[in-house]
Amino acid sequence: MKKASAELLELARRALERAGARAAMAERAAQHLVQAEAQGLPTHGMSRVPFYCAMLKNGRADGNATPTMRSERGAVCLIDNRDALPYEACAWAIDEIVVRARRNGIGFAGITNSGHVGVLGVHLLAVARAGLVGFAFTNSPAAIPAWGGRKALFGTDPVAAVFPRPAGDPLVIDLALTTVIRGKIMLAAQRGERIPEGWALDRDGKPTTDPKEAIEHGSMFPIGGVKGAMLALMFELMCSALTGAAIGPEADSFFAEAGNRPRVGQAFVAIDPGALAGRERYFERIETVVAAMLADPEVRLPGARRFAAQRAAAEGLEVPDALLNRIEALAAG
Repeated sequence: MKKASAELLELARRALERAGARAAMAERAAQHLVQAEAQGLPTHGMSRVPFYCAMLKNGRADGNATPTMRSERGAVCLIDNRDALPYEACAWAIDEIVVRARRNGIGFAGITNSGHVGVLGVHLLAVARAGLVGFAFTNSPAAIPAWGGRKALFGTDPVAAVFPRPAGDPLVIDLALTTVIRGKIMLAAQRGERIPEGWALDRDGKPTTDPKEAIEHGSMFPIGGVKGAMLALMFELMCSALTGAAIGPEADSFFAEAGNRPRVGQAFVAIDPGALAGRERYFERIETVVAAMLADPEVRLPGARRFAAQRAAAEGLEVPDALLNRIEALAAG
């Protein structure tokens, strides 16, 4: 069924408030989920509303919590999310890195005691609108083994970057460190289908095509083998060691309605091009790279598909009837 973005925003907000979220927390979370849906990312859009409601109702997230500033010095700060749905904390972190980058040339904001933060690239759009280069990192529940290991240790640990352009949409690079998102494996398990070899490992650290084994006992392949595993280690340490947050094995799955409070961490960085080569030179170099990429007619700029989907979403967003009915029931209490 097709619904206007404003209708979906109201439904998501009401559902989250009914589940126990403060008004501001519900509003921020709903805004992000609708924007993800509009960008053609349904795995991180409205489908997350029931999960978040369950986390609130089951105590995995604290609907009454308000983020606080834990520490700050110069260009850096640390925000304590205090087990809330972390969208307010993320918006605060983005505001902080923009202010600090304009003042110092670079800004870094860490978040601790956090949870699932949706689409990292969506958070960074405000950084691009400020004319700054942005990076975002998060750790997550264990999904990838250390290289040579059998047991999942690091999360899928997504990373995103945004590069503003002098005109038009920014470049948005947004990816996880597994060969496929976990949601596809869960979908295959629900359908009783096998998964391709190269997606996941079994409990013994060997390739498996059994989605149930992969989800319940196994782990996921990192992109690029050992190189992807090393990147996962880097991002795990950046998001946990610097912020004091939980590591992958200490956080129960984001897909589970019951479990502990994840208390993972995020790191956001903004850099002012004017503090380095200068804004004019930065934009000239960006456009030179873009022109070289687009000289090949097969190349699509990163983020282009999302922005095209968002513009098309002005006509309404298609949400599966079953999911929409479930959210409407949650919104009605």
